[in-house]
Amino acid sequence: MKLLHIDSSALGANSVTRELSAAVATRWLDALPGLSIDYRDLDADPIPHLTGRSLAGADPAETEASERIVQQFLDADVIVLGVPMYNFGIPSTLKAWIDRVAVAGKTFRYTADGPEGLAKGKRAIIVSGRGGLHSGQPSDFQETYLRHVLGFIGVTDVEFVRAEGVAYSPQHRADALAAAHASIPLPQRRAA
Repeated sequence: MKLLHIDSSALGANSVTRELSAAVATRWLDALPGLSIDYRDLDADPIPHLTGRSLAGADPAETEASERIVQQFLDADVIVLGVPMYNFGIPSTLKAWIDRVAVAGKTFRYTADGPEGLAKGKRAIIVSGRGGLHSGQPSDFQETYLRHVLGFIGVTDVEFVRAEGVAYSPQHRADALAAAHASIPLPQRRAA
């Protein structure tokens, strides 16, 4: 089994999502000793945003890197995304990764009945960190976007580990982290 662990926070050691996504990966590795983990830090190693030159394949090195990114995603059984909320959405570095993963003919296709996701059978665990309280609020463009884009490419088994209100006070942060750590899912699937 392969787990792809992606971090997108710019906060380094002070990041809530980095702490929690690392905890998810560690728990999964403890539960599945043969688990293979690929890691990518989108802050330390950002992916270039799409441009007209990117789409035209004008830079062979960029095209080759894009192929590796989508293949790494396709090879993974589980995707763990560390996603802080920036201005009610996701970091632009994560959007750049999504733009390289959502590829017509590889992760989705259009049919006579509409789009079809081709990346089926994967599980996604989204670790979300938020300074305020946004779950179920109109201000939550993060969770709805991620659920939609992942579903569009075929990933419908999506779970969220949330730490909200972390900017309110040190106690709020500690409580939110404790609750998020307690909610980390294990490899066993939930009962239907």
